[in-house]
Amino acid sequence: MKRTVTPHRPPSARWRPQPSAVGAVALACLVTGLLYVAVQVKALYADHFQQRYASLVLEAVARADNARLAASFARRAARAARPPGRAASSAASSADPNINANANANYQQALDQLKARVAELDALIGSSPIPAPRLPQNDATAASFDDLQHALAVTAEYWHARTDAISADVRRRTLRVASVLAVLTVVVAGALLAALVVFARRHRRLAGLTYEFRHAAQHDAMTGLPNRQQLLARLDQIAVSGAPGKCGLLYVDLDGFKQVNDTHGHSVGDAFLVAVAQRFRQSLRPGDLVARMGGDEFAALVLGFGSDTELAAIATRLMNCVGDADAQMGLGLVRASVGIATFPDRVADHRLLVAAADDAMYDVKRHGKNGYAFVSRPAPPA
Repeated sequence: MKRTVTPHRPPSARWRPQPSAVGAVALACLVTGLLYVAVQVKALYADHFQQRYASLVLEAVARADNARLAASFARRAARAARPPGRAASSAASSADPNINANANANYQQALDQLKARVAELDALIGSSPIPAPRLPQNDATAASFDDLQHALAVTAEYWHARTDAISADVRRRTLRVASVLAVLTVVVAGALLAALVVFARRHRRLAGLTYEFRHAAQHDAMTGLPNRQQLLARLDQIAVSGAPGKCGLLYVDLDGFKQVNDTHGHSVGDAFLVAVAQRFRQSLRPGDLVARMGGDEFAALVLGFGSDTELAAIATRLMNCVGDADAQMGLGLVRASVGIATFPDRVADHRLLVAAADDAMYDVKRHGKNGYAFVSRPAPPA
């Protein structure tokens, strides 16, 4: 039976929006939205102008209708003022010389006022920003009062409808502008939030990288112990802070370690250094510092010790750590020489503490190795 093997496909990488892409999309949305808002605001200004114009037309219609009513009343008054026995005639009788002079003058003045109002209204409609139906061409005389009333009513109805339509359009546009502004607010807030998230993520990553770099700069890569730089920085801190009490530095060199590399290889030598470093760390107090100075050399900084006897006991423990690691790995080759310097009694300058302990360690090596020795105390002044 033939077996079908499904090829393994690596999982697809999770897509994450890039800050530049998010910013470009947000900027495009913002520009588009602002352009749309600008167009709508311009249309709102046009609607506002049309509303104001329609209000002016409706006011002109009202004035013309008032003038029509006044002319109609003046005509009735002129007819009522005729001498008795005169038969009623057409509207042309308004010019009959037998009609009362005052009533006739009032009627003629009302007709003139009506004609002026109708001409004003017609001119206003003719100047409308949007084409609108004009008034019928007629003379504002008594015979055309009914037709004029109908024309004014139709005109008022048209412009009231125009006002209602513009008001509805203003409401729709206002709602659109408010909706677009709300969307733009969400887009901008979302873009800012995304930028803050990206910034926080990158800041956290940068902080992690900074910590890693700082840790790598102050620690030995193989053993994980602090390096010479961190040890010297700790000595500077002790000197600057003026902490009371003494501190001791134990400089450790591994005797016979070169033979381990030559006989068993560097991998075994590296494993031995890691094992020794772990034992050194476990043998000291939490407040003390053990560092790898380079190669097969280590240093232990002891703070607040009581006496030289205590430092000697620590040196013995460090030597036993080397011997135990050698025995565990079955090498039988490595021991330790330890030089001890103390600040400020034996070494007055903390910057010379490492060199003094190193000199004491070499004194041990010159006298047979596998032991410890203190730096000589300075002679008292004469």
